[in-house]
Amino acid sequence: MALIQTPARHTMGLLLLLCVVFIWVGSSFMVSKLFGELEYNRPFFITYLNTSTFSLYLVGAYASRVWTNRQISKPPPQRKRSRSDDNTTLGEASPLVTPTAPDDTSAQPLHAHIERIQPKLTVNETVKLGMSFCGLWFAANVTQNASLAYTTVANSSILCSTSGLFTLIIGAAAGVERFNTMRLAAVLVSFLGVYSIVKYGYDEANSTHMPLSWLGDMLALLSAALYGSYTTLLKRRIGDESRLDTPLFFGAVGLANILLLWPGFIVLHYTGIETFELPHSGSMWVMIAVNALVGTFLSDYLWLLAMLMTSPLVVTLGLSLTIPLSMAGDIIFNGLSVSLPYYIGAFMILSAFIVANL
Repeated sequence: MALIQTPARHTMGLLLLLCVVFIWVGSSFMVSKLFGELEYNRPFFITYLNTSTFSLYLVGAYASRVWTNRQISKPPPQRKRSRSDDNTTLGEASPLVTPTAPDDTSAQPLHAHIERIQPKLTVNETVKLGMSFCGLWFAANVTQNASLAYTTVANSSILCSTSGLFTLIIGAAAGVERFNTMRLAAVLVSFLGVYSIVKYGYDEANSTHMPLSWLGDMLALLSAALYGSYTTLLKRRIGDESRLDTPLFFGAVGLANILLLWPGFIVLHYTGIETFELPHSGSMWVMIAVNALVGTFLSDYLWLLAMLMTSPLVVTLGLSLTIPLSMAGDIIFNGLSVSLPYYIGAFMILSAFIVANL
């Protein structure tokens, strides 16, 4: 049982989600430029470095725990003895004090009952959750980053938005999402909007020729399926953000990434899939650092809070809003020409997001 959803809490989740949308679009263009213009096509290295920054959250988690322990160990402040205390000592009962039975739960606040039903995750549970989440998260992000090497930012964002269908199916099977006609219609409308954009929205004559665009599209779809899986996993295991020590969770994800996934460099290098090479200019290091600290370190923290404050499906459909933004970016920076079905599809996606919040 999670905390009761309130309009204020839901609105805060939507505002956080909007921040994530803008950050992710900017991050996608930055990665696309690294892979394209700067010819640094290293999706595994980029994703490994991005995920490793999560380990910095362990510093905050440790500092928070030390501060909490110090507050607990402090003796309670001494209060001056008043005349009312003397009266109580002499046996005069105060009219403001009403004795209650120790087992009377009706006088306890609502959050006390909820806390007993949904206790905060322990340190061991949080670390185990972070380690199990790391594999799915890394796979979803490395496939999404790799897709940018073979297809446009708009195409990648569009196809990744189909994660709404995967989220609804997986979430309904896991008992996390409510499966009803309205939600199914919202997902289908979003999917039709995606199809309209991909099938009829582009002017192929003026778009950049990418011979392996089909590979980028397949990687983006795989990323969408993985996203639906790990989003549902988190909502099912956590339920409400108050149960999770978020810095400790992300710190565990970053540490698991560093310790468990480094052999990937060796495998990819000697198979020729991705030869190991460090960035060869200061500007590239700056772009990679900004993408890691803002596009991953900050945005994924906000994304998790937004998902727990709303629902996996709402956040998934909300991230489809990256489509009109990435479309505008491709028009401005890459000279991409689009037709009316592109705008109709974007409107359908926006409408689906609104319906999912009703």
